[in-house]
Amino acid sequence: MNHATPQVGAPVGTFTQLLSSTRRGARLARLLAVTELRSRGASHDLTERAELVVAELAANAVLHGRVPGRCFRLALALDPAADRLRVEVTDARGDLWPRPAPAEDGPGALPLGGRGLALVTALTDHWDCVPHPPGGKTVRAVLACG
Repeated sequence: MNHATPQVGAPVGTFTQLLSSTRRGARLARLLAVTELRSRGASHDLTERAELVVAELAANAVLHGRVPGRCFRLALALDPAADRLRVEVTDARGDLWPRPAPAEDGPGALPLGGRGLALVTALTDHWDCVPHPPGGKTVRAVLACG
């Protein structure tokens, strides 16, 4: 009896690192993401977009998600078969969720905050935020590789 063997795609490359909730930790998250993606042969375009997304999400985790004595976590999952990269940044503040910038109040008005998430929206195919028990949250962003 002949059985078809399912086609197995390229393995998903994952990377996870806990980092201190400091500006140095946010900078290290960005540098580690770039190094990891380059080592896995990700395209220059994907690496550049991911660098900006990680920088913004890590900065938000440090600025808005910091709890003294708690770290934040960076996770990357590069899936060549699905042609996508998933970026996850988890922090300890589940009570404070990201919000996109409000609409402008008038001509030439610049919002005081939230522009970074507009950048994340522009660079990713999708992003969302989910609870991370016991009391944190994870911001997830998906970037197409192609």
